[in-house]
Amino acid sequence: MDASDKNIPWGSLKGVRPVKLAYRKLKEGLTDEEITAFLMDKYNVSGEKAAFSVEIAKKEEKIIKDSSPEGYCLYIGIPFCPTRCMYCSFASFPADACKEAISPYLDALFSEMEHCARLMKGKRINAVYIGGGTPTALPPKDFERLLEGVVRYFDTGSFPEYTCESGRPDSITAEHLHIMKEYGISRICINPQSMNEKTLRRIGRFHTPDDVRDAFYMAREQGFSNINMDIILGLPGEDEEDLKYTLEEIKSLSPDALTVHCLAVKRGSKLHEALEEYEPLSGQKARRHLALSAEYARGMGMEPYYLYRQKHMIGNLENTGWALPGKEGIYNVLTMEETCSIYAIGAGTVSKKVSYEDGFKAARCDTVKSPVEYAARIEEMKERKSILYGE
Repeated sequence: MDASDKNIPWGSLKGVRPVKLAYRKLKEGLTDEEITAFLMDKYNVSGEKAAFSVEIAKKEEKIIKDSSPEGYCLYIGIPFCPTRCMYCSFASFPADACKEAISPYLDALFSEMEHCARLMKGKRINAVYIGGGTPTALPPKDFERLLEGVVRYFDTGSFPEYTCESGRPDSITAEHLHIMKEYGISRICINPQSMNEKTLRRIGRFHTPDDVRDAFYMAREQGFSNINMDIILGLPGEDEEDLKYTLEEIKSLSPDALTVHCLAVKRGSKLHEALEEYEPLSGQKARRHLALSAEYARGMGMEPYYLYRQKHMIGNLENTGWALPGKEGIYNVLTMEETCSIYAIGAGTVSKKVSYEDGFKAARCDTVKSPVEYAARIEEMKERKSILYGE
């Protein structure tokens, strides 16, 4: 480890939401300079990260003011994927091997959707996110059944934002895209993680860069005008030239948003088990990679709009969402700044009830991770939400 690796850009801050401090100070009326000085003096945050936090907090403030603090965000979890990526520690199950579990899982989702609609009646939905897993790993017939269920229990026409995670390009077909468009999905995510084929094979993703391009162009042809793409910095075996190639390829596609993740080696991932085979990026190199991605994002006309951190991230850095003006992910901002509650439906999800009466308060409840167990215990999962939301 060289001396530069000992620099800790976020100082003594260890939490997931460092920008929350800047946002609170902004609401208190402090100037940009005062907030920057506060973060540097109290928490030893670097000047660069302090100023970056203020920039993001000001962007968040504009998004948050249009949401309802009495409302909520709705998350619907689909815990199925084509394969399990090397770095993944989420609740995720291979779709092909779990075909028999899909239909009863959807039945359970619909039961909880009905429960949510009744429990939260009269409250505005600020944003909806269908994630996972990979929702488009569902066969088109089941995928359409899922979206039909959302329409059955919620007024999708009133959603300020309706996102569907379509992260694995090998799971996206023209039929999936047509169904999403027909049912009112307004924002989708097509996530290459890398545009280097050797890296994709190494991390357990079996799509190709051409699959990414094909999925992106199909989505544009279907009329999707808000497409986010994810990349991960520090994937095993990748150097700065590999990253530059990925960024050039993404630039040529011109997505509306780019989420830049710094690799986090999580317990429960295959990567954690094989750490001795891969040398993670040093702090100095990780910072250079992050700076390069920011340079490309700004060069594409994007601005940073949300940020979060995780344990065991390379370089002790952060994940950043970039977007063209007006293309920011509302759900990401509201959930990261905890300005409204989250009702999360599905296996492996976590709901959160947020209150600002007598100061900030948050209560949580989770659900079981297995889709089979979730379906079998759906009444218990619904009861947990009834307790959380005070029925």
